[in-house]
Amino acid sequence: MSTAYVVVTVLGALMVGYSAGAIQFRAAWVVKPLNDYGVPRAWWPWLAAAKAAGAVGLLAGLVVPWVGLLAAVGLVLYFTGAVITIIRARWFSHIPFPLVYAAPAVASLVLGVTA
Repeated sequence: MSTAYVVVTVLGALMVGYSAGAIQFRAAWVVKPLNDYGVPRAWWPWLAAAKAAGAVGLLAGLVVPWVGLLAAVGLVLYFTGAVITIIRARWFSHIPFPLVYAAPAVASLVLGVTA
């Protein structure tokens, strides 16, 4: 297990965990775009739970590597869905935001597979 993998994985878990908390606690900078994109409020707790599970899975992957790989795949799929949602809502200027959160998950996945 390389130092780069550990750093990227912990950073990714912290970022995604923060993002999960922002949804769960209804931070205004998250709630307004979700409303603008047309994401139903009933989905918000599930989205927060999915992100939180991904963050925990990334950290668990430091001990059980296949769990981390599955968590990284799940987060990549999650943020791909976020980009698709943004495109469907025609808020093209918001596309970079989920990509910022997806980047450490992708890096963790690549570093985990190549390790």
